Amino acid sequence: MSAAARPDRREGGQWSLAQRAKNDVLWWLVSGAVATLGLLPPRALRAAGTALGMVARQLLPGTRRLAERNVARVFPELDAAGRRALVARSYRTLGGYLGDAVGLLDARRPSACLPFAEGARAALEDAIGEGHGVVFASGHLGPWESVAATLVASGLDFTAVAREPYDPRLGALYDRLRGGRGVRAIYRGAPGAAMGLVRALRRGGVLGIPMDLASRVPSIDVPFLGHVARTPVGPARLALRTRAAVVVGVPAPHPYQERLLELAVTRVPTDDLDASAESERLLTTRINDCLSQRIRALPESWVWMHPRWEKLTADS
Repeated sequence: MSAAARPDRREGGQWSLAQRAKNDVLWWLVSGAVATLGLLPPRALRAAGTALGMVARQLLPGTRRLAERNVARVFPELDAAGRRALVARSYRTLGGYLGDAVGLLDARRPSACLPFAEGARAALEDAIGEGHGVVFASGHLGPWESVAATLVASGLDFTAVAREPYDPRLGALYDRLRGGRGVRAIYRGAPGAAMGLVRALRRGGVLGIPMDLASRVPSIDVPFLGHVARTPVGPARLALRTRAAVVVGVPAPHPYQERLLELAVTRVPTDDLDASAESERLLTTRINDCLSQRIRALPESWVWMHPRWEKLTADS
């Protein structure tokens, strides 16, 4: 069976016996790791996550090679040693953020909020003030779960758009992670999800939508990190049809303090666009250009091991 034809429970399919066995093992590993690591203090959690990232890099050679291919595609100026070094930093960095996220599962711990970059809060408030809601395009860059927690802690009406995990049991973990911080979530495949998105915008809220990964949703071919990639068109379509403002918000390096990240928010212009398919393409391209710029500024904190330019598998 080809990768594209594997059963996906999110689309009404059923796991094969091999898939079920693999996913059961992964579930027990994740459950055990969360239960054990959740007892550690924040610094130890980050260290454990970093170590886990380094182990994953060694134990998953196929994924490591995919990451190196993606880095070579985006940074052709890097030689083989440079590509390997960037991928190694990415595994360590993302592992550390995973440790931080495990800590967020305990609602008693304080939220790891990001400071707003200069002008970011004003840009977001100006967009909200227009009264049509805000499409907050984001990505899996750095401590992305802290972005939602930051906006909620700032008193904003924020709702995250999410896809159901391929293993429904993981959904409970995601619900704990977001719900414990007061983050509402709308799952794309849930009944009434489309109306829920529109209602969130009509009440003037901020709707967070990750756009940097390939996904099984209506998509179009537009540049991403300098190369054509299938990109979800729904956020642009939703924004143009509801007249919602559009911003891109992701973690970014602090300009003066090394190792400190802040939440950067950039307004994406839409005044010259209508609700046509060509305008959807132009807006999606503008969002991708902004996300690409942010990823290039923080390359060790992006998920290079994702098959961004390759055919999706059932678990992607």
